[in-house]
Amino acid sequence: MPRKKKIEPETSEEKTKEPAKKLEKKSPAAEILRGTGRRKTAIASVWLKKTKGAILVNDQPIEKYFLGDSAKKIYEDPLRIVNRIGQFSGTIKVRGGGASAQLGAVSHGISRALADFDPDFRKILANKKFLTRDSRMKERRKYGHAGKARKMKQSPKR
Repeated sequence: MPRKKKIEPETSEEKTKEPAKKLEKKSPAAEILRGTGRRKTAIASVWLKKTKGAILVNDQPIEKYFLGDSAKKIYEDPLRIVNRIGQFSGTIKVRGGGASAQLGAVSHGISRALADFDPDFRKILANKKFLTRDSRMKERRKYGHAGKARKMKQSPKR
């Protein structure tokens, strides 16, 4: 049988000693802001860094992925409201849904990442409804109908 070690009672000096404080280094992971945006069936995973640079969506520049001025206004709105346009770079992975749903998911994900960055931003973005998840989805098709969610078959009565 193994021997049991005798446990000695702690002295009062040992109890008062505090462990040495470790030097806290800021890890590179702490500088990355993360947010997940959703719209219809589209899901966007957003990683932002507090450095100037490009934002990539599915390994393409965001300007190439979402074409047009109206799309640019939608994905830049969260940054414009908190006065941070051009101050963040990042990567966004988006899947599912169509072009409009993906654009809404990207905007929602950027907003959520910014809200985690600064508590003051959360209040501003929440007032402008950027943190609210748009829950509208396509309505399911019902059996016995004419192929659509609400369309009904014509009545045969005469």
